[in-house]
Amino acid sequence: MNPPKDNAQNYLAIGVAKVRLTTVKMLALGALAGMFIALAGAGTTIVQSALINTPLASAGRLLGAVVFPAGIIMVMLAGSELFTGNCLIIIPVLQKEIKIREMLKNWLFVYIGNFIGSLLISVITVYSGTYSLFHDAAAANAIYTAAAKVNLSFGDALLRGILCNFLVCIAVWMSNAAKDAVGKISALFFPVMLFVLCGYEHSIANMYFIPTGLFASANPVYLEAYTSIYGSSGLARLTWGSMFTRNIIPSTIGNIIGGAVLVGFMYWFAFLREERRVKS
Repeated sequence: MNPPKDNAQNYLAIGVAKVRLTTVKMLALGALAGMFIALAGAGTTIVQSALINTPLASAGRLLGAVVFPAGIIMVMLAGSELFTGNCLIIIPVLQKEIKIREMLKNWLFVYIGNFIGSLLISVITVYSGTYSLFHDAAAANAIYTAAAKVNLSFGDALLRGILCNFLVCIAVWMSNAAKDAVGKISALFFPVMLFVLCGYEHSIANMYFIPTGLFASANPVYLEAYTSIYGSSGLARLTWGSMFTRNIIPSTIGNIIGGAVLVGFMYWFAFLREERRVKS
């Protein structure tokens, strides 16, 4: 693996390459990343659902955490653009290699692409009958997950977003330091597993989880499966408006703080700040 200082230097070129992508490529690669994360979310929901109403139900959280890193592994190894990981573009901004407007443009169009990809997989999985697994327990779990996320307070979602992207960007940082696929996968797996296990909030993953719950709850069969297991608790706030105001917006703000400030700024300050001062 590359040492941290070399990794910081190498990320300057990575960040510059990301902002030099055309808008169409940002959208397309962003959509791919959204699909990768969404499919990992689908797998997480399904593996948890297999254990609902069994003595091993509590183990479902751990199993879901083990499955979810597949998403970011696909993002990094297959090649795509994920908003949360791209919070590290703050490093070349601070080093004055790129302009802040270039970073913001990348964030905006990658974010939109991520949402398009996530929503596409949400529609396909729900309306293909994927969530009818385990006698509709998978659909019930999808609705439960979405309802739980929109019932967080703004502050809780923001703070959980900070911790989430701190771990995601640490995973991306370590993956960029690795020199082979095995090293990259190992670096990505454990921090991402940890954020899922702890229940932190990833804005892009939530662009899949919450719409999936909304679409599933519109199906009377799926809704009955949910109420038979969980009752009607949490459903009142499961709306498109609440998705944004109570989760996506605060978790996005938190993701930016956790990734750009706690990881990007800190590593720039530790390894590149003095170099920039010498040049200037």
